[in-house]
Amino acid sequence: MGLKLSARFEKHFLNFKKPAGTSRGILHEKPCWYLFIKNIETGVEGIGECSIIPGLSIDPLEGYEEKLAEVCKVINLHQAIDLSEILLHNYPSIYLAIEMAMLDLQNGGKKIYYFNDFTDNKIGIPINGLIWMDTIQTMWEQTIEKVAAGYKVIKLKIGALNFREEVNLIAKIRNKFPDITLRLDANGAFEPAMALEALKSLAPYHIHSIEQPIKQGQWEAMKDLCKSSPIPMALDEELIGIDDSIKKGELLKFIKPSYIIIKPSLLGGFAAADEWISLAEENNIQWWITSALESNIGLDAIAQWTASKNITMAQGLGTGALYTNNVPSTLHIREGYLYH
Repeated sequence: MGLKLSARFEKHFLNFKKPAGTSRGILHEKPCWYLFIKNIETGVEGIGECSIIPGLSIDPLEGYEEKLAEVCKVINLHQAIDLSEILLHNYPSIYLAIEMAMLDLQNGGKKIYYFNDFTDNKIGIPINGLIWMDTIQTMWEQTIEKVAAGYKVIKLKIGALNFREEVNLIAKIRNKFPDITLRLDANGAFEPAMALEALKSLAPYHIHSIEQPIKQGQWEAMKDLCKSSPIPMALDEELIGIDDSIKKGELLKFIKPSYIIIKPSLLGGFAAADEWISLAEENNIQWWITSALESNIGLDAIAQWTASKNITMAQGLGTGALYTNNVPSTLHIREGYLYH
């Protein structure tokens, strides 16, 4: 006999402490939903988070709660996870929430999704300090604060301001901090015809990598950039919406990036993210894991999953302090490391 289950969900709006800007626009708040799956016999309940980023996630906002209600109805009807009759193809965030809730449930309902040295508070996860799009002066001040806090890897979002001013800022940062690792994230800001020249302008400042310099879906242009760019390229948005194993492999073999960015909420959960990692390693492509503006519930689960991997570089898991109304957390950051 399997577990007898029931399910429910709650909606929560996360309010940013200050507007979060990227080249795609500015976010003031974002929705998330908590999915609860309970063992009817024991009363133990697991929690998962559905986190979507409007304009980036493929999950449709219209009808989203109806889809979640459908998931809960099926679980309550069958008293088990039997979602074969629900089409979740376009709902990667729901896949992750189900995985999270079931892992939590199986581990006793204590928000321990993976048992490892991270959850035992024996190790921390190295993370990058994220510099949000803002005025040039504020971005400079953010960088000063992050380095002072002990971060060795700094990631700047670029592409929405005057490009020459952005280059000057990066030059100023590199001059002030010659030893830090600098990552850039363009969120698809550059036009393909202009991207290579932009990358050449940035190359003198010893950039570790740049994420998604052009919009996704332009495989030929991205392949050419990966081949010609003086800066190692990382695919991020390019991975979203691809859930076929064969197409995933074709994408990586064709474009040949240096890195891919793994975001479980946008890619369909831990199992789907594991597949991307395996395919990347088969193709000698490096990777790191990034949260996608989840609340502390989702961030904690993703961090625990990340710690179960053989990670070799700084991850992108420092977004828990963005909100005024986040849920309580056992996570904390010290000297550029995330601890549980």
